[in-house]
Formats: sequence, structure tokens, C-alpha cells
Amino acid sequence: MQLFCSSLLTPPFSQSDFVLLLIPALLLLGLVLQWRHPKHKRLPPGSMGWPYIGETLRLYTENPNSFFSSRQKRYGNIFKTHVLGCPCVMITSPEAARMVLVSRAHLFKPTYPRSKERMIGPEAIFFHQGAYHASLKKLVQAALLPCAIKGSVSEIEQIVLRLLPTWENSSINTLQEMKRFAFDVAMISAFGNNRDFEMEGIKHLYQCLEKGYNSMPLDLPGTPFHKAMKARKLLNETLRELIAERRKSDGDESGGLLRVLLGKDQNKPNLQLSDSQIADNIIGVIFAAHDTTASILTWLIKYLHDNADLLEAVTREQEGIRRKLFAENRGLTWDDTRHMPLTSRVIQETLRTASILSFTFREAVEDVEFEGYFIPKGWKVLPLFRSIHHSADFFPHPEKFDPSRFEYCHWARFNKWVMQHCYILSFFGRNISAGATKTKHFHALREWRAFLSRQ
Repeated sequence: MQLFCSSLLTPPFSQSDFVLLLIPALLLLGLVLQWRHPKHKRLPPGSMGWPYIGETLRLYTENPNSFFSSRQKRYGNIFKTHVLGCPCVMITSPEAARMVLVSRAHLFKPTYPRSKERMIGPEAIFFHQGAYHASLKKLVQAALLPCAIKGSVSEIEQIVLRLLPTWENSSINTLQEMKRFAFDVAMISAFGNNRDFEMEGIKHLYQCLEKGYNSMPLDLPGTPFHKAMKARKLLNETLRELIAERRKSDGDESGGLLRVLLGKDQNKPNLQLSDSQIADNIIGVIFAAHDTTASILTWLIKYLHDNADLLEAVTREQEGIRRKLFAENRGLTWDDTRHMPLTSRVIQETLRTASILSFTFREAVEDVEFEGYFIPKGWKVLPLFRSIHHSADFFPHPEKFDPSRFEYCHWARFNKWVMQHCYILSFFGRNISAGATKTKHFHALREWRAFLSRQ
């Protein structure tokens, strides 16, 4: 009897049952609010997939290029989908990409997962708009444009000379070796030619940070993300100590981006930045310049390996430079890198074919109408650079690796239009640090020339 009465007095739902019911209800409500839009507005065609999950599973189980290209063929140059927990509009035409990144860039803010922002640093240029972004971009451009870094060619050559002997008579992981090389060059760009003893410690902490960058953002002991965040904290402390030390110094020992951010270069714009702001932007620039440069160099090696005649022609061009250096008993200079036309075209075609930056995330800051379609506020907008770079409308036989398409005496008008409307969109945009991203590709060009000239 006591048991029967107790059961009658027990509520039909326990607290845990209530929570289990509440969570799906909140998720469903959020999903409805996220997808809500005026019925008289026309969204781009496409499929939103399963509720909440969207088409994320298909994106991860298919080749990403096939995923996007199949939807482009079915729906056209602008279509909607739902991936990574977000409703998205994909755009694949140069005109649409230019609209999002340049002509109407104020309507689309850069957006990154919160975990990436924590890892790089919230004060980094990538996460901002407005006056702070504009002022910081001028500083980054001032420190990293070719006119500012041409004097480091000999230092890059020395990095090559130290690295090449370690590859003799051994099998190597090409991408990892290119990362080693690109990181050392990125350190020159960030800190100048002076190699403080702190540099090795910074390099070690950065490598720990990089290992967790693309991991699941679970900040639990033992996870790659947790280890990366611990390395990020130590890296921040190390950089701030270095920054404080160089602030006190009146000497000329600091260089690169750090010198400019500290306001010590009288010929560059001056912006009063805190130690935290400087540290976040140093880490951000190293991230931007290091990983993609290494990927570009790795793809370039593959394309040359796959095209024997092209490899032979590039080798002849580089042998000519090497003979000149030997005859004049000197090292590589900036002027030498300007006399490698075939090498330059090979790198340009590598940038197009590999399309390391396949797309970028933007978010509509208000309701936007484009080409008769409605893009709701808060939706992600992704310009698909790879689709543009591999469009037969702009690049005949896009699957073919053909550096001759960048000969300006050949297809001159076509190339001029492409460079203005298609190709350069992968590293231009008002909210992209144009100086940093252009320099990223410039580094790839200059570094590979240095490699080839020493083979």
C-alpha cells in the first residue's frame, strides 16, 4: 500500500525527463527561427537537407569539390544548403564573389568558428571590421609588401642551403618539410632577420598550437584542442615578454611586422597597439603565411613531377640563374627573382589549379537581395573560389595544368579580364588583409625560386 501511494505522489515527469524534452524543443525552435524568412521573398534554389544536420554528412562523406560542383550543375551559380550547423548560400560566379568581397563588402562580415578565434586571438585582423581593421591593414601591408621585404632574399637562400642537405639520401614527407621551410620564412617576416633565442621556443609552441587547430573544439584534458589552448596561453606569454623587451629597447634590433606594430618605423603608419593586440596579430600573420604557403609549394612539386617536359624547362631556366650566380661569385638577389618568367607562370598556374583557399565564410549583416534572390540576415555566404578557378568559361581546359595561359603576350585581353574579375578574387577583398594574403602568395613565388636556383 505504501508503494502504491508513493507512486501516486510521484510526478509523471522527473527533472531529467523534462530536460530531455526541453533540449529537442529548443533545438527545433532555434532551427525554425534560423530558417524563417518572409514568404514573399525568393530564396536561392537548393536543398537544406535534414533538419539541423542539413547536408553536413554528405559534405564530409563526398569529395568537397564534387559536392559543390554537382549542386552548381543542378541549381546554377547561386544556391542554398545547410552545412556545419548553418544555413548557407553558395556563390560560384566572379561577379557574385566580387559583390560579397568588394563592391558590397559592408553587407557581409567575416565569420569564423569561435574555437578558431580563441586559438588565433580575438584581436587579430581577421576578426574585425571598421576603423581598427582598416588601420591595422595599412600596418600589415607596410610590413609585408614586396618593397619592404626584398632585402630578405639572401636570408631565405640561407634557409634553403641549411635545409637541402637534410633531404639527401632519405625519404621525406614533402608537406611537412615545406612547413618547416615556410615557418622559418614566416618568422623572418614577423620578427625580422634577428634570430633571438626565443624563436625556437615560439616555434615549438606554435607547432603544438597547429596540431589542435582543426581538431574538435573539446576543451577537455588530453584532447588536441586542450593541448593547443595550453600552448596558445604559453605562446601569448612568450610573445608579450618579447614585445615588452623590444618596447624598452631603443636599438634597431627588431624588424619585420613586429617593428611596424610597435610603431618604431618612422616611415610607416603609427597606431598605438597594446601588447595583446600585437601578440594576436603576430600569431595570425604566421598562421596566414605558413600553412597555405607550404601547401602551395607541395602542390607545385607534384605538378612539376607530373609534367616532365615542364620540369625540364623550369630546370633550364634555373640552371641559367645558377650559372650567373657562380660566374659572379654571389648569392641570389631580388633582381634575379625577376628574371624567371616560366617559374612565375608555373606558380600562378599552381595557385589556380590547386586553389588552396577553396572558399571563405562571410555572414550577411542584414537582409540582402542579389540577382532576384533573397539572402536572409545571419545566413552564411560562401564564395567558391575553386569553382571560379576551374570554370571552362574563364580558363579553357581547366583540368589541364597549363602555365602558358598566364603568358601576357598570349590571350592578352582574356588574361587581363581574368586577372581583374576571376583569378585575383581568391586573395582580394576589403575584409581580407590584402597585404598579408598577397604576400602569402608572393612568398610562395619567391621561396620556390630560391629552392630551384639552388638545386
